[in-house]
Amino acid sequence: MSALDALLASLPPLEPGSVVLAGAGPGDPRCLTLETLAALRQAEVIVHDALVDGRVLALADPAAERILAGKRGGKPSWQQGEITQTLIRSARAGRRVLRLKGGDPFVFGRGGEEIFGLAEAGIPFRVLPGVTAGLAALAQHNLPATMRGINHAVVLVTGHGAPGEPGPDWRALARLKQPLVLYMALHKLDEIARELVAGGLSPETPAAAIQSTTLPEERLAVASLAEIAGAAAAQGIEPPAVVVIGEIVAARQRLLALLEAEPARAED
Repeated sequence: MSALDALLASLPPLEPGSVVLAGAGPGDPRCLTLETLAALRQAEVIVHDALVDGRVLALADPAAERILAGKRGGKPSWQQGEITQTLIRSARAGRRVLRLKGGDPFVFGRGGEEIFGLAEAGIPFRVLPGVTAGLAALAQHNLPATMRGINHAVVLVTGHGAPGEPGPDWRALARLKQPLVLYMALHKLDEIARELVAGGLSPETPAAAIQSTTLPEERLAVASLAEIAGAAAAQGIEPPAVVVIGEIVAARQRLLALLEAEPARAED
């Protein structure tokens, strides 16, 4: 038995009557964790979000029931209570249930709400991490989330609040002077940029918008904070997208300049 086979065999099984909440990563199946792959192969019911790539679902047992729960911005989706009740009913029927979400289930994925619902119903569950799209997008484009001499923190923030709740305090976030990684913010990006500038961020702060990271339709726009909304629109960037605001974007630009200069140095 190879080391990889031994590792896979040692992973906890997906037990009948239980639920695994797992992150499918940013899109491309190569970003799956081994534990999520193992859960995919064992699941009898897969309740998945619309952003889970078809190539990921193709790794599951062909006999597994696949249930689409939606959860794509601006598109019809199940209410959260419906999703949780589906997980509970399927587990109570003695089935092996996988709740599969894009990115990481605990990063703006409502995984916390689901595990509380499962706990209240007495359903055993486990949570498997996934590569969150915000950090994957940065890595995909050689954009360091943290870098000595630039930042001491990075802030992951949603572009809007829950229904009936206020959204993020952008002016307060601007005062942190730390890079911001925005999820679900594209449609409000112009308004967000104005609020950040009003909070003290320079309109010249570097920013980037990245669509569908790791997937063939991936796109990138780089501009100043004041211009990023227009640059994203000009590039045809659409959800799902993340927006990065801060000097770490400038670090990427410096790296690109070095890489472009390398052939010239080699010729010398």
